Amino acid sequence: MDGKKIVKKGYNVIVEEYLATRTEDSEDVQLLWELVQRLPKGTKILDAGCGAGMPVTRFLSRLFEVTGVDFAENQIQLARKLVPQARFFCQDMTKLTFPDHSFNAICSYYAIIHIPRQEHRKLLLNFHRMLKTSGFVLLCMGANDITDDTDENYCGARMYWSHYDADTNIKMIKECGFKVIWSKIVVDSTYPKAKHLFVLAQKI
Repeated sequence: MDGKKIVKKGYNVIVEEYLATRTEDSEDVQLLWELVQRLPKGTKILDAGCGAGMPVTRFLSRLFEVTGVDFAENQIQLARKLVPQARFFCQDMTKLTFPDHSFNAICSYYAIIHIPRQEHRKLLLNFHRMLKTSGFVLLCMGANDITDDTDENYCGARMYWSHYDADTNIKMIKECGFKVIWSKIVVDSTYPKAKHLFVLAQKI
């Protein structure tokens, strides 16, 4: 099973359908305030797996210089229209080559959970590399243990998930050089039968 191909194709198909499910007043998006209050205005943030830029990239771009990355071309095309003040790149977030210490913070909502979980540690280490000293990550990760899972009709397309349970994820984040500030289990506002682990952590 090529999970990445499923995810890329799926999100290219469901651009409008997925966008319609996202709102800025949901619990998950409100967690962004926990990150915002720790950063001075104008600093640089990476939104990894940004989709169409709504609502997360737009929220962050009101205060910061935001770079959004997503490998679904149709999502990035829409993001450039919806959030013109941010810059966007169509790239696989597991293969980013931004220079060391490029960002003050990295945010990733509902993206890591779609990446084969054996790649998660390498991804976190790359986030650590790209962060400035004492930079922050706000991450959405798995709350339960799933090796490979698919749904044949997620907003109208086939979709794939892969992740570890919450305890394993928190341990892995710490092992990759971060201090966990808090972690919370949040119900997915677009997929109510799912819960996810949100973690705010700082580079050490």
